[in-house]
Amino acid sequence: MLGVFGRRVGEGVFVGKKTPMAERRKWPRLPLAIPVFVRSRAESDKEFLEFATALNVSAGGMLVAVRRSVPAAAQVSLEIPSAPLGALADLPTVTRNLRAKVLRTQHGEGYNLVALKFLRPLLSRPSAKPRRKLASTL
Repeated sequence: MLGVFGRRVGEGVFVGKKTPMAERRKWPRLPLAIPVFVRSRAESDKEFLEFATALNVSAGGMLVAVRRSVPAAAQVSLEIPSAPLGALADLPTVTRNLRAKVLRTQHGEGYNLVALKFLRPLLSRPSAKPRRKLASTL
């Protein structure tokens, strides 16, 4: 099954090329539909704010479906809306505002798929392979 940008879903192979290409992403993508506000400048250099949907997310970036055309290499500000929970002290602090750069855009009918790279990854480094627990000799 083909995914976005000509990639096979679940594989690190590029379909549009004659020779397979190894997966270059540092972090795995999670296929989540997340509402997100996208703020940037359009090609007319006017600032816009659009309610959009993130289609997949990783620690390094996300794929967002937007109606407007966003220029390549544009800086984008993202805000993930959350329910008003008041001042609940027991909840962990989460990131809701992110800054990103447009890597590429694929134009569709009535929407654009915009691949974004976060300016700061959500994790400090890609997750390493899990280490095996060593047995104690005691």
